[in-house]
Amino acid sequence: MASYIDGILVDGEQVIHRARRSMWSKSGLILLGILLAPLGIGLIMILWAWLVCRATELAITNKRIISKSGIVSRATMEMRLDKIESIAVDQGLWGRMLNFGSITIAGTGGDRTPIESITEPLEFQKYFMTATDVERK
Repeated sequence: MASYIDGILVDGEQVIHRARRSMWSKSGLILLGILLAPLGIGLIMILWAWLVCRATELAITNKRIISKSGIVSRATMEMRLDKIESIAVDQGLWGRMLNFGSITIAGTGGDRTPIESITEPLEFQKYFMTATDVERK
């Protein structure tokens, strides 16, 4: 099954970096699923947590940032690199220790788009800075 992001790339657009939602963001649901596994419902909870994390896609291309989430319904966000002013990273104690966190993308005109619980948010920020430097040259 092809990813959503690969399916919407335009001519000349290349993916520079991909990110995923962290399984740590669903640790409560997974723990509850493990406790309820003998009842059978626990396996469904673990599967649901895995599906939610796998269904979330995030990528930086040489032209834009693309985000897609949702299993049954779909929510997408696309923002051109030249319309983004900043990316803020928010990591709590557990996020710093386990290398996950949330990012907020601030666009021109005051648009603010939060993307929660992604793996390696500082690396995502670094690739964004690299992509915008290349795009400006």
